[in-house]
This record gives sequence, C-alpha cells and structure tokens, in this order.
Amino acid sequence: MTAAAHSVVGLEDLARRAAHGDRRALSQVLSVLERGGASADLMAGELHLHAGETFTVGLTGSPGAGKSTLTDALVTEVRGRGERVAVAAIDPSSPFTGGAILGDRVRLRSEHAQDDDVFMRSFSNRGHLGGLSRAVPDVVRAFGACGWSTVIVETVGVGQVEVEIAGQADTTVVVVNPGWGDEVQANKAGLLEVADVLIVNKADRDGAGSTMRDLRQMLAMAPDRDWTPPIIPTVAITADGVAEAWEAILGHHDHAVASGELERRRTARREREFQARVLRELVIAMQRTECTDPGRALLHRVRSGETAVGAAVSELVELVVRQWGADRVY
Repeated sequence: MTAAAHSVVGLEDLARRAAHGDRRALSQVLSVLERGGASADLMAGELHLHAGETFTVGLTGSPGAGKSTLTDALVTEVRGRGERVAVAAIDPSSPFTGGAILGDRVRLRSEHAQDDDVFMRSFSNRGHLGGLSRAVPDVVRAFGACGWSTVIVETVGVGQVEVEIAGQADTTVVVVNPGWGDEVQANKAGLLEVADVLIVNKADRDGAGSTMRDLRQMLAMAPDRDWTPPIIPTVAITADGVAEAWEAILGHHDHAVASGELERRRTARREREFQARVLRELVIAMQRTECTDPGRALLHRVRSGETAVGAAVSELVELVVRQWGADRVY
C-alpha cells in the first residue's frame, strides 16, 4: 500500500471516530483541517459523508467589545437549555509559529472545559484578513458531522474587515460598547449592515442608553430590510441580558427559516466557498508551475521582452492545466 493510501485510510478512520463521538479524534480532525492542503480536502470529503445540520452564529465586533466573555456567557445559556454547543474562536496568529496566540484553556471557564457537551477550539487567522481562518467552513461542517447542532464562531477582533463573518454565519451578531459613537458612524457601512442582532455589551457603563439610541437612529435610516436587527443590552460578565440576546438570535433563525433566507444564505455560502477554493488552487498551481524549467524559461522571456505578457499568460495557463495536481502530496 502506498503512503498516500495509508494516509487516506488513516483519515477515513479519524473521521469515523470523530463522527462517533471521540473528542480526541475530533481535535485531530480540526488540526488536519486547519493545516489545509490535500489532506484537509480528503478529510472534508470524509466528513461530508456524516454531514449534520448546524446552526452557525457569528460573533464579531471591534477589539475590546467583550466578545470572548459574551461567547462564554452564551455557551452557559445554551447549555442551560440542554443544547450542545461548539465554539470556533479565531485568534491572531503568532509571528513566530503561525499558531493561535490565545488558547482554549485561557478563554473557557473551567465548568465548560469539563462539560462533554461543550467543545471549544482556537484557530489562528494566519494573517488572513476578515477576522477569520480559511478553515472555518470545513471546521463548521466538521462540528456538524460530529453532532454539534450549534456552533458559535468568534472573530479575531480586527475592526471593519470583520464583515466577512456575514458570509459564513447563519446569524451574524455585532457586539459594540457604550460610547462607540463616532466609531459607529465610521462602521455603519460595514459592521452595521451585516448585523442580524446588535448587542451593546458592558451596558452597565455610562453612555449605554445613548449608544442604543444612536443605533436605533442608524437602523431607521438604513434601507428597508425584511428583518430589523434587535438591539440588546448585556453585561456579559454577570450574564445580564444574555438570555434575551440568545432569544433574539433564535428569533432571527426562525425568521430566516420561514422566509427562505437561511437556505439562500447557505446556497450562496457554498458557491462562494467553491469559487474561492478554485482560485486558491489555481494560484498554488501557477506558483508551482513558475518554479519548473518551462515556467522559469517563460518568465525569462517576459522579462527580456521576447514574449508579450498576454501571450505569456496564455502559455502559463496551458502549462498549469497540463501539470494540474501533479505536485499535490497526500
């Protein structure tokens, strides 16, 4: 049996064990998915055989908004209702290792860490803009395949570029703090437009009332939508308002199901993911082809002006097509 065949068999076994409730196997599955590459594609294919229904909640907002504390409080609320919940917490990547700077144990309460119906994993964004990790779609599917019907994705906290979460979540929750004021104005074309639920966290601080009024005014000026995002005040550290926040999240889910919006979002998400992956594979294949003798010769002709750029592009595409997949290692 070849090394590739051994690897395929190992991935099949790992996916099967994870789907049957083996938490250690699930951790290994998530590591494979986070590393990416051909093994991640094979693993994703295996998990597809065990596909399950997952409600994905995206939690985003500026740094310091209290997203981690709120995530923890929402986990407590969901567990209090007898539901299982998984969390994918996206962290900044270490400049030295590329891994997540923060870890599960730092961010998860001890009672959750001992709860078999809670699974939390930190993922590095690996410098990817948008506050997410490229592995998020596969990670969410992995949780679904392994029986986790609710998944909370907490973004890294990098500001306006976090609107990407709206393309990955069934319900997008935007978290702000009292006194956001001018920052709300600066972000209303981004974060506020993707919000399905708005949460004013740390609502025990001065300025919470005016922040909520500002948000209501901005929503009133926004284009008409089938769904008007509710604005929920919370104090996550004491769990005040957290039950109401979760009810608002479930309310949006029910609306999205009834209106057909949920299926439209999921269909669009699969299409975007497909297109993005094709583009990434093409870029990788092109870079590898440029390192071959024909690729280097072609680049030399472009640099010297011997071959027109347009003609060289067509020739490179032909080289890529001929060598497609040749260098993929399993």
